[in-house]
Amino acid sequence: MALTKQARRYRIKKRIRKVVKGTAERPRLSVFRSNKQIYAQLIDDISGVTLAAASSKENDIATAKVNKIEQAALVGKLIAEKAKAVNIEEVVFDRNGYLYHGRVKSIAEAAREGGLKF
Repeated sequence: MALTKQARRYRIKKRIRKVVKGTAERPRLSVFRSNKQIYAQLIDDISGVTLAAASSKENDIATAKVNKIEQAALVGKLIAEKAKAVNIEEVVFDRNGYLYHGRVKSIAEAAREGGLKF
């Protein structure tokens, strides 16, 4: 019996999370993609704390008339700015089981352009 999309993504997510761990010095940049929105968080897995977060629901991004890939790029730039505000230069990227293309790739490239290293 074939796996559902959600079950397949969950298996990939578990496989990634075995390796990717966030620390206070180098937090995990986790991406969540829904059908309409995209979210990014910087997470310290050791203490279980979210250090910074950005989403496409924030006012300046939500009011911009752009497509979803460009919206993801705006979220990537915003999370990079928020990371700089809390003195974070390096992160580990967690694509959360999604394929690295489209909106996920866009958010990663924009975060790199914003100054994050991963």
